[in-house]
Parts: sequence; C-alpha cells; structure tokens
Amino acid sequence: MTPLLRAHTALALLALDPALGGLVIRARAGAVRDAVMADVPAHTRLHPTMTAEALDGGIDVSATLGSRTLTQTRGLLAQNGLFVLAMAERAEPYIAARLAATLDKQEGHTLVALDEGIEDEAIPPALSDRIAFRVDLENCALSEICRPPTWPTPLSLGHVTATDDITEALVLLAVRLGIVSLRAVGFALRAAKAHAALNGRLETDQDDVTAAVALVLAHRATQLPADEETRETPNDPPPPEDAEQQAEPMGSLPQDMLLDAVLANLPPDLLAKLNAGTANRSATGSGAGQKKIGNRRGRPLPARDVGNDQGRVDLIATLRAAIPWQTLRRRDAPHRTAPIIRHGDLRHKRYIDHSDRLLIFTVDASGSAAMARMGEAKGAIELLLAEAYARRDHVALIAFRGMEAEVLLQPTRSLVQTKRKLAALPGGGATPLAAGLMAAQNMAVQARRKGLMPTVITLTDGRANMALDGTANRAQAATDAQSIARRLRTENVDSIVIDTGRRPEAGLAQIANILGGAYIALPRADARSLSNAIAQTLET
Repeated sequence: MTPLLRAHTALALLALDPALGGLVIRARAGAVRDAVMADVPAHTRLHPTMTAEALDGGIDVSATLGSRTLTQTRGLLAQNGLFVLAMAERAEPYIAARLAATLDKQEGHTLVALDEGIEDEAIPPALSDRIAFRVDLENCALSEICRPPTWPTPLSLGHVTATDDITEALVLLAVRLGIVSLRAVGFALRAAKAHAALNGRLETDQDDVTAAVALVLAHRATQLPADEETRETPNDPPPPEDAEQQAEPMGSLPQDMLLDAVLANLPPDLLAKLNAGTANRSATGSGAGQKKIGNRRGRPLPARDVGNDQGRVDLIATLRAAIPWQTLRRRDAPHRTAPIIRHGDLRHKRYIDHSDRLLIFTVDASGSAAMARMGEAKGAIELLLAEAYARRDHVALIAFRGMEAEVLLQPTRSLVQTKRKLAALPGGGATPLAAGLMAAQNMAVQARRKGLMPTVITLTDGRANMALDGTANRAQAATDAQSIARRLRTENVDSIVIDTGRRPEAGLAQIANILGGAYIALPRADARSLSNAIAQTLET
C-alpha cells in the first residue's frame, strides 16, 4: 500500500467512523499534498495560533452593551464536522489541549493535521495520540499521484463484528512494538471494523487487520521485537507437538504476518533508528526559538489578570470579565447607567515573543591556541551547537589568526554546516584579538538590525600580539583589543570571554570587564566543562 493510497484509505475510514479521530499528513505544501486534500470533504480550517474566543466563543461585547443582555458568540468547536489544522507542528499548547479534549468527546469531530515540520519538529504528542492515522508524503513523487479508489457501498458499522482472537493479536503486537498508549489498540480494532464495512464484509478478516496495523500501529512503533530464535536457550525443554496448535487457536492471525505489515510501512530512516534501539522522532521541537512572555511587544496572547498594575489594560477583555456581574452590581448602585467595573475585572495585555538568539563564536586559531586548547575548544563548540540547535538559536563562526579575522560561517541554524566549518578550522599564526572582536561587533550590529539578539562568545588564550595596523606589537595589540571592547560595550551586546590558556591571563579578565560580560578561566577544562560553563552563563 503506497503512502497516497494509505491517505485515501484513511480518509474513507474516517468518513465511516469519526471516532478514529483524524489523520496526520506530514508533507510540505505541494502537488502531492494537494492531491490528498482534494479528497477531503467540506471542512473548517484552523490556525495553530487561534484565540480561545475563536475556538470556544465568548461574550459579544458590542451586542451585550447595545441590548443590555448577555450575548455570546459561537465558537468553531461548537459545530461538528471535519477540521483541518495547518502547520500543526506549531500548535500552541492551548490549541492542542482543546482539540484533544474535543476529540475525546467523540461527538463527530475529526481532524486532519498538516505537519509541515522540519527534521525533529512534530505535532504535540497529546494531539497525535488521539489521531489514529498518519501518512508521510515527504518522499512521494508526482508520478505516484493516483485517483482515490472506488469503494463498494459500505455497510453499517453496527453490523460488523471482530473475534476475540483479533483483539488479542492486536494487543500482543502493540506490546511487542513498544506501544504504550492504550488508544492505539482501540484505534486499530475500530479501523479493522471500518475497513471491513468499507469493503462490504460483516466480519473482519486478515486483510482488514493487516490494513489496520499498517495505518494505526506502524508509525507508533518504538522498537522492533527480537527474533524468537535468539531468545531460546539450549536448556529449554522441547515444546510438545501440539503446543503450536494450543498457543494459536483456530482463526487467530499469525504475528509474523502482522509484523511484516508493520515493517512494510515503516520509513527507511525510522527502520534504521528502530534497529539501532532508539525511539521515534522527538516531538519537542519548537521550531521558533525560545519564547518570552511580556507586556510590550510580540504576538498577542489572551489577556490575564496578572496580579499587578503593570502593562496596558485590555479594554475588551476587561468588559468581558465585568459584564456577567452587572445585574448584581446594579442592585447596590441603581443610579449607575454605565458598566460598573471593579479592580478585579482589569485584564492586561500580554504578548509572546520568540527570542531569536544569535551565538557568535569568535575562536582564536593562532599558533599558541592551536597547540594548547584548540581541540577542547572545538569539542566545546560542538556541544554548544547541539544545544543551540535544540533551542533553535542561530549560530555564527569567526576565526582570527595571522593578521586578520575571517567569517567562516554567517548566522545559520544548520548544525551540519556549522560542524563542517568547525572541523576545517585552521590553526597557526599570530593572535589578532582586536580583529576578531571587530568582526564580531560588525556581525552583532547587523544581526540586531534583523531582529536577532546577539551574544559574542570569545575563546582565546589572551596572548594578543598583532595590532590592527598589521604590526607585531604586543602592547599596541592589547590597546587595540581594549578599544574594540569598549566599542562593543556601547552596542549593549552580551559577551562571554573564555580563557583557554594554561594559566589565567590578566589581560583577558580586563577585556571581559570592559565588555561588561562574564569571564571564565578554565585552565584544566575539557570540552564538556567548557560547554557547561558557557551554558550556565547564558542562562543567568
């Protein structure tokens, strides 16, 4: 069964049994996804950052004030039917929780979640657990686009039955695949019955169970069961001749056949991960940088009573909080004609801002540093790069050696590209510390104009011996480095200075003081301790 055929089959099963929850389509926008969405019936589109009022409804302030009668708006979730959630991997926690609660009610709601994530980005686990089906169309070609299959007239689900052996086989298979969710087995059984009804059968058979396993259990697998032969020991007594017949009663499905259906529908990369003993794709990626909630700028959030008088008052939210109490309050003040608003009704505006932080690694690649700590510095940067990638931070790489500084990597989120540049980082020559700080300053200023928050991390042994004019003058080189540090301080750029020398350098501590940043002397540190020290400094 091809991915496109699985998608069309899943949509047909959802039309028969909305209790299956929905379908996750992992694919970027394109002709392949459009071919599947053309088979989706009439639906309501949702956005991952919709407000609570849009989903659940709320008080219509203008109508309430005009009629002096509480008037409420109707939310989108109040109607039954099919919903399509675009960019589901970016769904806010409230959106995911409300959709999950709506699907739990099983009142006819179904959801098609469009997962457009990159690499480890995925929809929230609480939501994906309540959706039976998932198809991956990322590797599908245009030549694979097919017309939806023609199904016979489906039967009523109430007339379709499944034996206890089928239920037992599904439970055992879920355990062997490492599936811990109880919903998965229930979805697989419902999908098998719906598949039988779709094909005009009153009782589920082998084809129905195989299709249900491929559609429901394959993408949920977290491990591959070991072969039975490897678990047998030479001291085990031989089984009786009729043991196989006793263990597998008439009408049960062979587990090997169901496992083959799972393996046939696993993506190649996922199969390799399972064989290596690792889990599924992580579902914790945010994809948009670290979040900060404030009261000044960013994307608006629902207003809240923050417990203080900071921030701007949200007039509409304040009126919504005060309107339900107007009848009681007018009894104490019948002469008041305007709405009676008390301090407890005040709601303040809130915003969420994704802080796109840029870590500018300014690395000393001179001869002294290359001989002493270049290996540890590279290892520390690689560890920091992995953490920065998890936070969706941007990273940049500047190396200074000889007479100048060189920008090896412009701000990027590509972990592979950064590691490749770092591995090829040359070593040897003089130490133009001032040139490195100047290059970092220029990059920080440009990044801030683009809305990024730069942090300059300088790794050096502090033995600056090359001035800005290209002369080998240690005293002038130290003066130039301090001058550039003062200019960098005036730009209000956060800085961290890592002294990688065998002994702490007093000149580096002075430069860190001029920068107004942290100074970390790690004379006997390895890559891990360097990474931990920088990470702790960034968090403070």
